Amino acid sequence: MFERIVSTVNGIVWSPLLVALLIFAGIYFSIRTGFVQVRRFPLLIKSLFAGRSSGKADRKGMSSFEAFCVALSGRVGTGNIVGVATAIALGGPGAIFWMWLIAFFGASTAFVESTLAQIYKFRHSTGFRGGPASYIEHGIGKRWMGILFAIVTIVGYGLFLTTVQANGLSTALGNSYGLSHLTSGILLAVVLALVIIGGVRSIARVASLVTPFMALGYVVISLIIIGINIDKVPGVFAAIIDGAFGIKPVAGGILGSTIMMGVKRGIFSNEAGQGGGAIVSAAAEVPHPARQGFAQSFSVYVDTLLVCTATALMILCSGTYNILDAKTGEMLVSNAPELADNYVNYTQAAVDSVFAGFGNQFISIALFFFVFTTVMAYYFYSESSIMYIFNLSGKKGKKFEKVAVWAFRFGLLGTAVFGAVRETNVIWQLGDIGVGLLAWINVIALLILCPKAIRALKDYERRLKAGEKNPSYRPSELDIDPGVWE
Repeated sequence: MFERIVSTVNGIVWSPLLVALLIFAGIYFSIRTGFVQVRRFPLLIKSLFAGRSSGKADRKGMSSFEAFCVALSGRVGTGNIVGVATAIALGGPGAIFWMWLIAFFGASTAFVESTLAQIYKFRHSTGFRGGPASYIEHGIGKRWMGILFAIVTIVGYGLFLTTVQANGLSTALGNSYGLSHLTSGILLAVVLALVIIGGVRSIARVASLVTPFMALGYVVISLIIIGINIDKVPGVFAAIIDGAFGIKPVAGGILGSTIMMGVKRGIFSNEAGQGGGAIVSAAAEVPHPARQGFAQSFSVYVDTLLVCTATALMILCSGTYNILDAKTGEMLVSNAPELADNYVNYTQAAVDSVFAGFGNQFISIALFFFVFTTVMAYYFYSESSIMYIFNLSGKKGKKFEKVAVWAFRFGLLGTAVFGAVRETNVIWQLGDIGVGLLAWINVIALLILCPKAIRALKDYERRLKAGEKNPSYRPSELDIDPGVWE
């Protein structure tokens, strides 16, 4: 019964209309920004190391690099290992093309939402906070809609998507070390508790230390495996293109699933349009909103075009995958029948094909760090949303906020255990529902508020052209409510 309800809701949320909306929004934002994700690519990288807007020690905002790492930790998770495998299993190699496409256009979406998050951030005792809920309220003037988004964030990220991360980890640890799913869930919950109780400073510090190294190490191993199978790479790219457009019979028969899975897993992984990256961007302290927009655009590239592609090429070059009918579960292509629909094992087997006896352990360790930092980011998104809801004056609001934050902490840890012991397919559908609901609300808000992000971009580029080395933001000149900027 529960599974049937989840499947029905997922079908409603993820209608073809949402897929069309996400692709349209990415194309629209790319055109409006003049394809900023390509045109200003050097700035995307340079913005990672932008200094705070003030050198004063009493400022509480994250640095641009810390915000980038927290956002990247939210993006680099099971979606990069298990999500890519499910996309291939249920959509064939062609799904990877649609992941690339949604990432390319999604980089402009990330720019718009992160720039808006900077414009409409608010001060809190723990530092700057904000995101879609804040720019919906102050930009569109709809507080009820902002509260709705904040609630969906808490449920979608803090509960639904956390179960996906925990489930992927428990499956991998079970394959490698024979740990029970319950033991894996409890282990994750304990480690998470040690970090999230430390608050935003602890989260930013851990993310900035762990995330770059774990992503780099994973990519290096992937490159070694791809290098050994270099003769198969041209054929793999041909299969991706053929599958993306249904050129061959099997690909043509699942073309709808190919596009849907590519877009679903693409946005699940890179988060562009969901609003999570915008929530982190609001916490950064930078001299101009556009600087943080550039940084978050680059994190989309790192997530999908680098880490997801590394996983996809490993699996496809090694042939450690099957293609299944998304509705019936029937095996349409049987390259590795012994793996069946154990998606995480596709990646583990790919590593094992080169490093015999090492694949299960390596992927499990990588996935532990990926899941740990991702759920840590989910906690930050949800905590910020709670602070937005209870952003009231006086002691009463602060008291309710504190109670709600502690209640959520225990709820998140319990959800991690729950996700570890549930069936994989149901868990992924719950995650898809969370992603879809966030995207519906946020993308509509972005389409309405896009002109203000474009205005900030033009202001930044005008100041660069005028010779300013580190342009600062002056909202009064842009006819925007100054908020925390003045």
